[in-house]
Amino acid sequence: MKRFDPVTQARIDLTAALRSAARMGLNEGVCNHFSLEMPGDPTKFLINPQGFHWSELTPADLMVVDENGEVVEGKHKVEPTAFFIHGRIHLGKRKKCVLHTHMPFATALTLLEGGELDVFANQSAMRYYGRVGYDHEYGGVALANEEGDRICKALGDKNVVFMQHHGIIVCGDNMAYAFDDLYYLERCCMVQVLAKSTGGKLKQVPEKLVAEVAKQIESERQQSILHFEALKRLLDRNEPGWSRLT
Repeated sequence: MKRFDPVTQARIDLTAALRSAARMGLNEGVCNHFSLEMPGDPTKFLINPQGFHWSELTPADLMVVDENGEVVEGKHKVEPTAFFIHGRIHLGKRKKCVLHTHMPFATALTLLEGGELDVFANQSAMRYYGRVGYDHEYGGVALANEEGDRICKALGDKNVVFMQHHGIIVCGDNMAYAFDDLYYLERCCMVQVLAKSTGGKLKQVPEKLVAEVAKQIESERQQSILHFEALKRLLDRNEPGWSRLT
């Protein structure tokens, strides 16, 4: 697959993630946001604009926002909640990629009292061992820095945070890693909900083995890159023009 300069590639990768998420049903209306740090400039990040369905976006539609929440490049508007969540995480945690969704099965867990991802029962969920934080408070729609700061605190040094009554955030060092984690997170939550719906008790795997499996999965991160490249090939086949730059 053709490679571009870092900024153009970042725009293409962010568009691919948004469109692929829409194809998987991980989006919700025209809400939620994916953001990606601008290559070479950690004070700015790319983000999807307000009012567009993820499936219609192209690299040319993406916006550039600075550390003050000001739009510095782009032809559309940016929803305020995008900066209060994404901006605070990019700046406070120096995360390169921040994916926020209300995807169904993961969000379902945030509605439950004490609802958490069980990393001790499902092999795929073991990849998240020691990597998940929980924000057990709810302060309404994120329209203040205080909301973003509380989410940052709950995220801590993790890559995933479940937000009570709200949804989830997945962070990563690059889009391929973050999107792969987002995809598997929803799958794991779906399997957990299905298993619990039987009324049976989940059989737990010893923590020592879970920790070892987590390391094994992390050592195979090439799979994340291969997955993301495959998704872009599917977009090439099924959604011609998705990557146009003008």
